Amino acid sequence: MPHRSSGPSGEYDVVVVGSGAGGLSTAVVAAHQGLKVLVLERARQCGGATSRSGGWMWAPRNEFARRDGVDESIEDIKAYIKSVIGQEYDEARVDAFLQAAPEMVSFFEHQTALQFTPGTSICDVYGQLPHAGTGHRSVGPLPVNGRLFPRGLRRIMAPQYWETSFLGMGIMAGPDLQGFLAASKFKLSGWVHSAKRVLGYAFDLLTTGSGQHYVNGVALTARLLKSAIDAGVEVKVGHQVVDLTRNATGRVVGVVAQTPRGRRTFTARRGVVLAAGGFSANAAMRREYFPHNHTADDHWTLAPDTADGAGIELGRSVGGVLDVSGASPVAWCPVSLVPHAGGATGVFPHIMDRAKPGSIGVGRDGRRFVNEANGYWDYVTGMNQATADGEVAEAWQIADSRAAAHYPIGFAMPRPVPKFPFLRSGYLTKADTLAELAEACGIDADQLAATVEDFNREARRGSDPQFHRGETPFNRYGGDPDVSPNPTLAPLEKGPFYAVHVRQGSFGTFGGLRADEKARLLDEQGIPVPGVHVVGVDQKNLFGGFYPAGGVNIGPAMTFGYLAALDLAATDPAEPDATTTTATART
Repeated sequence: MPHRSSGPSGEYDVVVVGSGAGGLSTAVVAAHQGLKVLVLERARQCGGATSRSGGWMWAPRNEFARRDGVDESIEDIKAYIKSVIGQEYDEARVDAFLQAAPEMVSFFEHQTALQFTPGTSICDVYGQLPHAGTGHRSVGPLPVNGRLFPRGLRRIMAPQYWETSFLGMGIMAGPDLQGFLAASKFKLSGWVHSAKRVLGYAFDLLTTGSGQHYVNGVALTARLLKSAIDAGVEVKVGHQVVDLTRNATGRVVGVVAQTPRGRRTFTARRGVVLAAGGFSANAAMRREYFPHNHTADDHWTLAPDTADGAGIELGRSVGGVLDVSGASPVAWCPVSLVPHAGGATGVFPHIMDRAKPGSIGVGRDGRRFVNEANGYWDYVTGMNQATADGEVAEAWQIADSRAAAHYPIGFAMPRPVPKFPFLRSGYLTKADTLAELAEACGIDADQLAATVEDFNREARRGSDPQFHRGETPFNRYGGDPDVSPNPTLAPLEKGPFYAVHVRQGSFGTFGGLRADEKARLLDEQGIPVPGVHVVGVDQKNLFGGFYPAGGVNIGPAMTFGYLAALDLAATDPAEPDATTTTATART
């Protein structure tokens, strides 16, 4: 077990604000460097948006790729990034990320409870660009049995996000998901796989009250928390950091937190790390920085309510700068609103249904606006660009009966799950004809008919001259391999037809506090603010607001957490003095 410096209660080497992937990775690495580390989480459970995510991270040139004989150069990866983000390219930070990402993966794989599964078939989004990856650039958390973790740890973990589960049972992208989809085609292998998973989940519910097969972001959070506790990190939930403290030289030397027992000061001899989750849950900041956001209902984020910009304001209170420049201030994701009993509303991310054959997305004008099989960032970007100023960005994902039988349409699952609960709640709209569907949804019926006619004519040939759907490995990976010649295309021609209302949403923010290649907070002059690092989505996005591949939030979060911890370990400790001042955060 790593050695940690000792000290009185309330005194630490490092205090981390937030418990998502960025914050926990920093804490684990810092503890392994022999530092005494405290993680403060304002919610009652850890994980934040990380626990609601797929858990995948973009980490090119990792050891799993090399094991499979994929040995790419840094220059190849940089060429792809440059071709995606253009003038937003940040040489120093990208170099630091690409050098450290493989080290980060190997550190966690061999020295902690975080074990990985390689993304051998996960492709970069823009396959038409030079040096785009066709696999081996991503890793995800290996699924794990929750019974292996102490009950106390399970109590402070955020549960499986309901809207991305099957009745609370997490499903992992890849073979697990494909096994369930095979059941919709009445394949024996699919029924066997589904039965094993559902029966296992039922057993967990009966014996523990919750699912114990952790996958995706829940597995990542659980494994990181276990790694932190194993390394001696202290984790306190229900502790909201409200201020940063500075000594007479201006260096940040601690935090003030509102705890269940009142306000308390915690010192940080090496530094404070801001990892509080960005600002996508802050309606006022969304109206200021997000396009087509006029009311609180114009945007729906998958991040928890605690992603309200508190970490950003803490950084600004000591001289940090919020930078929302670049292609987008937000990590877009198309979402739909799921009505629940009692009037609650869930937010469902449209990640994998858009690329399936027999389905298209249209605006209120009845026209397609994007290659639906591209990334979720592209879908909302196209939706925004097709929306006039002052109007709400929205769309409808439409499918015919064959597509709805074999694939999900939003939160509505394929057969054998019945559609009537989704129709009764109003989540799905159903009609015998496209004209009736258009009238029910408020879509231009004539234009929708023309759009579908044009789409069907080309889809039968496996082509999409308007948006080139299915022409990249990323597109085809999201389709159905049983469909040819293009796994993402099939005509919409067999009624009844279904539609789900799609809204502007996000996984988090891309705008954030400026930081350097060591994750140190920068002031307006580009000078590091002494005693403060910033990671995760509190940090300005590495890729200039673009989305070159899946996992470009968590990959940099984990990697810059790793780099921040190494820098903190090399930092001379400071002691707070009698003239300590408090910088009040504007929260």
